[in-house]
Amino acid sequence: MTASTTLERKPVRHDLEELDSVTIRFAGDSGDGMQLAGTQFTNASAILGNDISTLPDFPAEIRAPAGTLAGVSGFQVHFSKYDIHTPGDNLNSLVAMNPAALKTNLKDLESGGILIVNSDAFTTADLHKAGYKSNPLEDGTLKGYRIFRVPINKLNREAVAEVKLSPREADRCKNFFALGLVYWMYERPMEPTLRWIREKFAKNPAVLEANTRTLKAGYNYGETTETMPVHYKVAKAQIKPGRYRKITGNEALAMALVAATEVANIPLVYASYPITPASDVLHHLSDLKRFGVRTMQAEDEIAASGMAIGAAFGGAMGVTATSGPGICLKSEAIGLAVMTELPCLIINVQRGGPSTGLPTKTEQADLLQAMYGRNGECPLAIVAPCSPSDCFTMTFEAIRLAIAYMTPVILLSDGYLANGAEPWLIPNPAGLPKISVRHPISLTGNGTADSNGEDSKAENGKGENGTGENGKIATGFYPYKRDERLVREWAIPGTPGLEHRIGGLEKEDVTGNVSYDPANHEHMIHTRAQKIANIAKDIPPLEIKGAADAELLVVGWGGTYGAITTAVDRAQRKGFKVASAHLRYLNPMPQNTGEVLKRFKKILVPELNAGQLRLLLRGMFLVDAVGLNKVQGRPFLVSEIETKIAEMLG
Repeated sequence: MTASTTLERKPVRHDLEELDSVTIRFAGDSGDGMQLAGTQFTNASAILGNDISTLPDFPAEIRAPAGTLAGVSGFQVHFSKYDIHTPGDNLNSLVAMNPAALKTNLKDLESGGILIVNSDAFTTADLHKAGYKSNPLEDGTLKGYRIFRVPINKLNREAVAEVKLSPREADRCKNFFALGLVYWMYERPMEPTLRWIREKFAKNPAVLEANTRTLKAGYNYGETTETMPVHYKVAKAQIKPGRYRKITGNEALAMALVAATEVANIPLVYASYPITPASDVLHHLSDLKRFGVRTMQAEDEIAASGMAIGAAFGGAMGVTATSGPGICLKSEAIGLAVMTELPCLIINVQRGGPSTGLPTKTEQADLLQAMYGRNGECPLAIVAPCSPSDCFTMTFEAIRLAIAYMTPVILLSDGYLANGAEPWLIPNPAGLPKISVRHPISLTGNGTADSNGEDSKAENGKGENGTGENGKIATGFYPYKRDERLVREWAIPGTPGLEHRIGGLEKEDVTGNVSYDPANHEHMIHTRAQKIANIAKDIPPLEIKGAADAELLVVGWGGTYGAITTAVDRAQRKGFKVASAHLRYLNPMPQNTGEVLKRFKKILVPELNAGQLRLLLRGMFLVDAVGLNKVQGRPFLVSEIETKIAEMLG
């Protein structure tokens, strides 16, 4: 059968079944283009109006041996007519491009689920690489599933036969054949992907033509084959009106950095060393130079953090991003930022550890590192987004807090949030929170200048004599003279009369002179800590979702939000007396956190670590919190939390 006959065959009558939601996973070798296929499917579903949530999953090796279990790459998409918060638990459909993809993913496919396999890949050699002793397509292993064997390699080659490509180049198109088939199965529009192909390969007509042909061939195969009697439709979701786009956590981070510094009217200086899964932030920001963004790829993590601190000293917003291993290397410099009290943002996109650990898998085991992973008493602010789109909100908030309180802020994202995607309601720029930046402009005490160059009256005694802890009277500009919130001023180097000294040695209060006085050191320790504690007055209270008189409260942070929210909703519908609360501010925590926790008889803390938030809650608030802990490099299933809720409530 040639490509032309595939396109010319008459459509077969198929039944159409409507579904509320579907979870599908594309899985194949790391060179099979599963991430691209999944991304395109996600885009098409978003344009169609479904709510979506995704979970990309790929190996850490740049290219593991082809056909092996270690080299399997997958992309999971959950799309629905309802509001959803997770990429789904069990799969409704699995596309397996080779035996290794089948073996590693079959356990997640529901009983009776749809299994589309590339039958051409089930050769003796590939079966051996995947550890199969017999062919699962023939030995009855798959009898519990609705299996569709499709010779994808053969059909793809026929579809692109008239295009002048090498055999290797032709085979690289097969992911789009599979994508076209799945588009037909779930009534997804092809046009968004066809448009992407035209734009992506505009300078390579042969590849453009080949991918176009094979995508259409896959779609038409579904329409003309009699082996697939049913296809499915998931209606458009009812969501809040507005302008939406699909966004990943790392994209949201980058956009928030630009938006916040535009609102604050200060330069953005971003310095980082490439590390999975944070590298994409640098990639996205490097495309935004038209907004005056300055990006630098540093030679190492230490240099990147030094650049961010230097930028903050010069009056810019200094930002650096990394993952857990990089935070270890940056820890001394972060301590310097705490001592100098400069506003900078340190983004930690967490991954599985320790050491190199699981570079491409998610985890949230760096909370205690963020809290205490520096020498001495070294407090700073910590925030954590709860979803890919919330990465925009909390990054914006992190910059606001860093500037308002002259402190470094750590933002704890994770691999699941960074790479996952969901619809994002694009905010109106006029509705973004205000960020006021004030710099002292003279030594005479006449006032400060905010980020728009406007003068305002000084309220903290700039230019007046100050008395240090050692009782000495000093004159001039005082870098550690503070306002009522204990926040010092952000003086720009080179401003006449504002010459000052900051650095890693302990400073005398007010004057900034180097001081080894014991009482002064203790005073400064408590002052820096109290300044961070004062942030609690400037953040929203902890909210409870559910009845305030419930018996059990499920408390989470970071990327566990979706699974917790869904599990609690399901448990409530079953009659369980359970509520939830999610911490997006981790240091300081909201002022009412202790009050909220003590309302409930039982507290459950699900987290992707061995119990770090649980340890903090027990220590700070003396509550008998119970942990549900998972450290497998994968996010929680909703069913795991739902089962624990039922267990705790008897």
